[in-house]
Amino acid sequence: MITKETKQELIVKHGGSAANTGVSEAQIAILTARINDLTSHFEHHKKDHHGRRGLIKLVAKRRALLDYLIMTDISRYRAIIAALGLRK
Repeated sequence: MITKETKQELIVKHGGSAANTGVSEAQIAILTARINDLTSHFEHHKKDHHGRRGLIKLVAKRRALLDYLIMTDISRYRAIIAALGLRK
């Protein structure tokens, strides 16, 4: 689980300021942190299917935000992909 401090650091780093929580980059960064945390959880708890459903919903929400960002501003999309290391 990500802490409040970690979430604030991600917002400041990707959103510009602590109050700028609605920007797509900050939301994508927070979702990525949660997805990475849940992925490590499922390495130990393989039969947690209810939690896996939540993970799939988080991935879909991040994908939707990335799709929105690619339609509106391709340079911001490329910057967030590079910053978070989503594409290899």
